[in-house]
Amino acid sequence: MVLILGIAFIAGVVTAVSPCVLPVLPIVFAGGAAGGSRRRPVAIVAGIVVAFTASLLVVTWVLRKLGLPQDLLRDLAISLLFVAAAMLIVPQLGLLIERPLSRLSRRPGSDLGGGFLLGLSLGIVFVPCGGVIQGYIAAQSASVGDLGAKTVLITVAYALGAAVPMLAIAYGGRASASGLRSFRAHAQTIRVGLGVVIAASAFLIVFHVDRTLQTKIGDYTSALQHTEKSCYARRNLGYRCNREQSRLADFGAAPDFRGISDWFNSKPLSMAQLRGKVVLVDFWTYSCINRLRTLPHLKAWWRDYRSAGLEIVGVHTPEFAFEAVPHNVGAATKQLGVSWPVALDPKYKTWNAYRNEYWPAEYLIDKRGHIRNEHFGEGEYGRTEDLIRQLLGERGPPKAQLVDTTPTEVTTPETYLGYGHALADYVGSKPVPDGVSDYKAPKDVTQNGWALSGRWRLGREHTTAVRAAELALHFHAKAVYLVMGGRGRVGVEVDGHALRTIAVKGISRLYTVLSEPELLDAQLGLSFTPGVSVYSFTFG
Repeated sequence: MVLILGIAFIAGVVTAVSPCVLPVLPIVFAGGAAGGSRRRPVAIVAGIVVAFTASLLVVTWVLRKLGLPQDLLRDLAISLLFVAAAMLIVPQLGLLIERPLSRLSRRPGSDLGGGFLLGLSLGIVFVPCGGVIQGYIAAQSASVGDLGAKTVLITVAYALGAAVPMLAIAYGGRASASGLRSFRAHAQTIRVGLGVVIAASAFLIVFHVDRTLQTKIGDYTSALQHTEKSCYARRNLGYRCNREQSRLADFGAAPDFRGISDWFNSKPLSMAQLRGKVVLVDFWTYSCINRLRTLPHLKAWWRDYRSAGLEIVGVHTPEFAFEAVPHNVGAATKQLGVSWPVALDPKYKTWNAYRNEYWPAEYLIDKRGHIRNEHFGEGEYGRTEDLIRQLLGERGPPKAQLVDTTPTEVTTPETYLGYGHALADYVGSKPVPDGVSDYKAPKDVTQNGWALSGRWRLGREHTTAVRAAELALHFHAKAVYLVMGGRGRVGVEVDGHALRTIAVKGISRLYTVLSEPELLDAQLGLSFTPGVSVYSFTFG
């Protein structure tokens, strides 16, 4: 446990210097330089730790239970940052606002009255880049009733790790300003400048620059995350270690299929029945573009090696509720030309038995029923085919030699359009969960941002067009895909030029909105007839 807490602490340190946190750091620097006692930087960072820990563990759950927008506290925190900036720029306003905080201000240096409250605001708007530790905390805190001491301690260690670089930056700001304060004539000018820094940084956060910096400048911290991604850390957090090998290994007996509600293209199967065959267990979901891009390769392997003893079993574990409906899965299986056995795993029983985390994921199992290789995500098709051939005892050159179409460029990240995913990168007017409301989009949507206009019903998994409904998205990709349901039409335009109309009908599924040979950085505009529902964007 001590070692895991140490890993969480290191992960926090790395998080605090990652690209998506850069807009917060100037505020920490300016806050430390703004005056007060030597304890002011400590008070700022203490506020960050308290608010950041609370936001990771309970805030999302509380807002959901109260039926409040997920961005409510974030919006309030950003407002407080602008107030803090105004207090530095206009001294009279600072005195007026500090008066109600007089009890806190009586403490030496007014640390709690100023620094701690500024830290609380930063702790809420602080949006860390995803990692193994953060993912574990998010999964455990989905239901506060399931929180244990381990999760709380890991969260605190993670937050304290993130606090260390910020404390150094705050003290750096104080040290830098100390020399300048010796010039009393410039004291107010310095305070105004610090206020402008805080206001400018808060402005960047309003437009989600903290969420888009990583795609703009690249993830320079990935080389520092080896400890967090280690097999030791992953196993102690309940995850399966990523065990891709250049050669066949032996990871023990494969779990049996559990909690399967329906089978397609086959009678119910078990690992005992499949002994003597080489089995490829493929975790998938039919509306995932990453999974769909693997289909040509699986079809080729099924065609070329089935007679030699290869069996493919697709375990369909749903991401959205409509993907758990047997009729939808059966129809999608036929439409996609999937002819191998498909098992519907609606309650993630088989997924959890394999301790899986990804769509797609392939587990290669030998004739004895042992897992010999694991692969997560797209790509590595040639290597996977070589391993299949080794297990089958095939000789000669590989049969399936298809082009690997896995994207290698940095693109806009997957974007969910229901409030259950906290509406990441949403930049429009205030969202109203579980209600019909009118929305207004800004004239130009920021990089990777999206916004609604017209009348919509915002749901947990999907958002449904009601009247004059439009959606704007600023994307960076060659291809844009959108999961949609219902029945109606969708007009598509790019940078104001009309391109096509998409007919939405049948089961909810993935639609190709746009596909170009070269990368585009453009504004996508979609117009919807009433009744069409949108779930998520993916990009290629």
